[in-house]
Amino acid sequence: MTIPLGIETEIRRLHFAEHWKVGTISAQLGVHPDVVSRVVGLLSEQRVGPPLQPRLVEPFIPFIDETLARYPRLRATRLYDMIGPRGYEGSVRTLRKHVALVRPAPRSEVFLRTEPMIGEQSQIDWAHVGPREVSNGRRALWIFVIVLSWSRAMWGEFVWDLSAWSLRRSLVRAATYFRGCTRQWLFDCPRTIVLERHGDAVKFHPMLLELAGQMHVQPRLCGVRKPQQKGRVERAVRYLRERLLAGRTIPDVTTGNRLMLEFLEQTANRRPHPVHRDRSVADLLAEERERLLPLPASMPSIEQVTPVTADKTAFVHFDNNLYSVPSVYSLRALSLAADDAEVRLLDGASVVARHERSWGRRQRVEAHEHRAEILAHKRHARDLKGRDRLHAVVPTIDILMERWVAAGRNVGSMVGRTIHLLNLYGDELLARAVTELVARGTHDPGALAILCEQQRRAAQMPVPIELRLADHVPDRDVVPHDLGGYDAR
Repeated sequence: MTIPLGIETEIRRLHFAEHWKVGTISAQLGVHPDVVSRVVGLLSEQRVGPPLQPRLVEPFIPFIDETLARYPRLRATRLYDMIGPRGYEGSVRTLRKHVALVRPAPRSEVFLRTEPMIGEQSQIDWAHVGPREVSNGRRALWIFVIVLSWSRAMWGEFVWDLSAWSLRRSLVRAATYFRGCTRQWLFDCPRTIVLERHGDAVKFHPMLLELAGQMHVQPRLCGVRKPQQKGRVERAVRYLRERLLAGRTIPDVTTGNRLMLEFLEQTANRRPHPVHRDRSVADLLAEERERLLPLPASMPSIEQVTPVTADKTAFVHFDNNLYSVPSVYSLRALSLAADDAEVRLLDGASVVARHERSWGRRQRVEAHEHRAEILAHKRHARDLKGRDRLHAVVPTIDILMERWVAAGRNVGSMVGRTIHLLNLYGDELLARAVTELVARGTHDPGALAILCEQQRRAAQMPVPIELRLADHVPDRDVVPHDLGGYDAR
């Protein structure tokens, strides 16, 4: 950079006469520090430093290069473990710097774009939505997604678990939605699909093989670390995240599946096909349905059937929860048949109990009629059983009970009054009223009754009233008399 002679003279004066530093001169005169150094002659000085010491990694470079040539993905820490016994005294940080410079670059893979035949293949995957609050805990919420490779038609449902039974239910429901099956199911390698894999040798889950045999479908797997082989379902998952999940909170499976069906019918199937731009996905789906494998005459069951034994309290254990049975079946062997919505207890072919499936944790799901006979014989157990019944239908009842205890109220009396409201207004109305009462920070049973009545009127639900004549009141005929005497007074 050329500067005026006057500025150059001023630089030399300030440096040699006033002993200003290079940075000070640069800041005051507005010139670059390199210009100041050139003018005062600092750039021409040859600074001789100490002689360079050989790096500690130098003797091991041939061994490192040879090993990385054979195993290019080997980590630097593993190389450090290998050259340590061979005499390396340097740090792993120094080794990492060298490995970063000499590691062979991976060869880029060339992909062959292929278009599947009509009705040939479906691609299947899951997408994690996130954890959700359930009764007494949290569960992960997932989306099962299946895409027909030719038409790009998709179907999905929200699920609480990734078990083999959940996969079976989703595959059967997908086949019902598409009105048939493709000849192949293409999966990744989760444990619900693959028990063991070594190269091309694969051991599928027996439940998947059983379902594939019933539906006449061939299960297939992607290559290891080859997500591009199921790119259609990967793009479908991204599409669902951007169009269905973005900016929307899915609280539970019921809400999610209702929104999913609306989205499939109104948005997903109406979008243009990525290859045949003049046609929609729904148009190609109608054409592909004619080439799908027909459904079997009797669809496979989607219920999980397992033997269980009722304990001495007449409950059976399933999925970390307890489900009640009639007391006569205590300590007896039963069969449990469960899907994602209902749990049935069977004695042979007869159904002895039926419950809505709970996806909470450590919950007691109890039918009130199962305890009627026990309560009739064990009067002292009524209060405790009343509390259990309230816990089953009103998750926030514990907060209300704590306030009763803190206020010095008789908890047994409060439970009895709340049970009366439960019998009168039902589970749903009482649960709403208790939630609102807890939110207001009060515990008065009279306020709870008023809230129940307000909830009933808002829902426009009638209250069943049963009129009974008490046994201790005798039947009497009342003879009317003349009321004219009252006027005389």
